[in-house]
Amino acid sequence: MTERLLEDRDGPRDECGVFGVYAPGHDVARLAYFGLFALQHRGQESAGIATSEGGMIMTLRDLGLVSQVFDEEKLQGLAGDMAIGHVRYSTTGGGAWENTQPVWRDDGREVALAHNGNLTNAVELFAELRERGIEFRGTSDSEIIAALLSSSPEKRIEDAVEAMMPKLEGAYSTVVMTPDGIVAFRDPNGVRPLALGRLGDDFLVASESCAFDIVGAKLVREVQPGEMISLSERGLEVRQAVRSTRIAHCVFEHIYFSRPDSRLEGRVLQQVRGKMGEILWREAPVDADLVISVPDSGNPAAAGFSRASGIPKDDGLIKNRYVARTFIQPGQELRKHGLKMKFNPLPEIVEGKRLVVVDDSIVRGNTTRQIVGMLRDAGALEVHLRISAPPIRFPCHYGVDMSTREEMVAHERTIDEIADHVGADSLAYISLDGVYEAVGTPAEDHCDACFTGRYPLGEGNGGKFALEQLATVPAGGR
Repeated sequence: MTERLLEDRDGPRDECGVFGVYAPGHDVARLAYFGLFALQHRGQESAGIATSEGGMIMTLRDLGLVSQVFDEEKLQGLAGDMAIGHVRYSTTGGGAWENTQPVWRDDGREVALAHNGNLTNAVELFAELRERGIEFRGTSDSEIIAALLSSSPEKRIEDAVEAMMPKLEGAYSTVVMTPDGIVAFRDPNGVRPLALGRLGDDFLVASESCAFDIVGAKLVREVQPGEMISLSERGLEVRQAVRSTRIAHCVFEHIYFSRPDSRLEGRVLQQVRGKMGEILWREAPVDADLVISVPDSGNPAAAGFSRASGIPKDDGLIKNRYVARTFIQPGQELRKHGLKMKFNPLPEIVEGKRLVVVDDSIVRGNTTRQIVGMLRDAGALEVHLRISAPPIRFPCHYGVDMSTREEMVAHERTIDEIADHVGADSLAYISLDGVYEAVGTPAEDHCDACFTGRYPLGEGNGGKFALEQLATVPAGGR
């Protein structure tokens, strides 16, 4: 499998999702399964669950969706009082089985680990560990974190985490399990999300609060930047492991990545995205007959645009939600139909209409150009694009797989030139000020490097496959 329909997607790739639960007496593997099911949007390459029982850790992970990796028989084989889980889209290291998570290691301390984010100093840490004689099975920065903790001389895992965190640079929302308990920790900038939930007298952690809803748990609060949460037979323990000097929450979580029913920074994202649509109308009104969205991610902003403008909204594009779940390529005969495998326009809805088409972002512009063409072929008189994110001009180095800068449609193009490139009658993006008005928290508490090029944690680690290249060099060699 070297090619998938998912790879043709224009937008930023999702990153990863993590889950952890300490709940003696509960079916923890099943709780983890459903938690990951709720987080599936964050990564579709692989999934895994690890549990601990009787002082031993059992890990099951594989390529595929959560529902493809696990069945009843496999879940019943994952017994214990605690579990962690992971869904992955690769951002450091390729999508091979060796890079699936949770990562398991035993370099003196047995650990299983699930990580969302990117270490910007992964190459340096990888080389340092190999110089110490530590070998790696995969090429992900997540295994680097696991190796650091597994080989730490500290007796308690909490002390090992606290000693390690100052060595890590970049973004890391991480859950690690030992035979005795679970520790969750978030980088001092808080780039990627991490939340704490409660299920009766027990506690959970997850990338998003929607993972709590599905198992009947309640959101307690977000894990603070630099904070460490410990779940064990001692109960809930909290420690500020690293002092935070610059909060840099990813603003794109609000625009696109997190599920619309998740709560982030105190607000439900469905409402935040609806507000973005209202602001889009205020900033870029247009004479039109109908508002449609590019489903599903454009739905909330399209509803807000319609609400504010009074222009009616309808479903002019129907999405096939299973297209990313096939490994079968269309073949030459069907390839010409291209995007119709994912989106199908409704001529009865759009014909003769001046359309406002609302989407959350444009990256390369290929999909957008095809959608505009499909709508014109279906009879649309005009197509006006309104985008609920500013132009994306810079790649993310903190846990999101985006195109290179040169591949981005906004690279060295004006807005009018982008509109001409994708074939739209007009194009407008929400302003960055408009985004923060909708989010409702200060701009200085966020990372918006994909729009501005201002990287609060420094730039990358040599690219997504940097560790693959380093791994071909013998340990101790150059």
